[in-house]
Amino acid sequence: MTGRSTPWPGIADDVDPPRADGGPGDDDALRERLASAADAVDAPDVVFAVSRHGRRTLHCAGTAPAPPVARQDLRYEIGSASKTFTGLLLAQLVRRGLLTGGEPAAACLDPGRRTGADPVTLAHLITHTAGLPALPRDFYGRALPAWRTNPYGRYPAERVTDAFLRYRPRHRPGTRWHYSNFGVAVLGHALAAVSGTAWEELLATHVLRPLGLSGTALRAEDPKADAVGHGKDGRTPTLAFDAGGFEAAGAVRATPHDLLTFLEAHLAPAGFPPADALRAVRTPVLRRGLGHRHVHTVAWFRHPTDGGPMYFHSGATLGQQAFLGFRPDTGTALAAVCTRRFRANDPFVATAYGFLAEE
Repeated sequence: MTGRSTPWPGIADDVDPPRADGGPGDDDALRERLASAADAVDAPDVVFAVSRHGRRTLHCAGTAPAPPVARQDLRYEIGSASKTFTGLLLAQLVRRGLLTGGEPAAACLDPGRRTGADPVTLAHLITHTAGLPALPRDFYGRALPAWRTNPYGRYPAERVTDAFLRYRPRHRPGTRWHYSNFGVAVLGHALAAVSGTAWEELLATHVLRPLGLSGTALRAEDPKADAVGHGKDGRTPTLAFDAGGFEAAGAVRATPHDLLTFLEAHLAPAGFPPADALRAVRTPVLRRGLGHRHVHTVAWFRHPTDGGPMYFHSGATLGQQAFLGFRPDTGTALAAVCTRRFRANDPFVATAYGFLAEE
């Protein structure tokens, strides 16, 4: 793996010319593909929402009776896909000159603290190169009594930051990649501390309101507006997800239309206020694995297709799943959500990924 001391040395726009839209018959073919994808997921509620050059097509289905509020209008828990929102927030703060990304996270959280020669920076946290484990070492012991109902809620913000300040990475930050909910959670608290503003308000000010995402929330607010998750069996309801101190890593819940707006902004940054930040989060910042096959941007996974790069991120909570992705070469965005917990050999992510890869 190779990395840089800051996550984005410049702004690069690698949009390829989009392919022309097809004829009317393509609409019917798209709807058939969406219906087939939704059937394959086998969940109580499923929404596959596609945008092609700004033209949206949504397919709603599910094994459960339709809820009182239309499935496409409900807010869904997107779990780890929330990290794409946090990544865009950091990029926006950097583009506005409020941060550089190279700030030591420990100094942000504890201004009087001395840092060593190779501190964990904000950039390391968002790119999963901070040398942190997926979760704090004592997380499992605290979460176990509520493992099936509310594990993250038992680990509040102060424990997240304390665990980080006590942790000593085994590897020099920036040298190895390891996916970490812990790290992105710490980033959220560091941004709040250094700005004197809660992460929720920072996100609303710099991302949600500029993009017009009025159907996005950071916690359960209205039972009628929030989708209800289910266990692996697809029948047992689960409680609304409580992210505890891991808000920046997984607290976002949004409607399919808001998720499409978020993705469309990444496809056409010039039409949205944080344009420079939207371009920046598409820029590759590290490559890893055999032959550097795995490419990462700030908050997005980036895989090649025959026509150009595909960007994506998935997420899951105790009872819901989400997949977000976009392809600049085809002008296509996909937001897929379902209300069933992830299970062994689950088809949801593979189905959504395959759908976008074949666009």
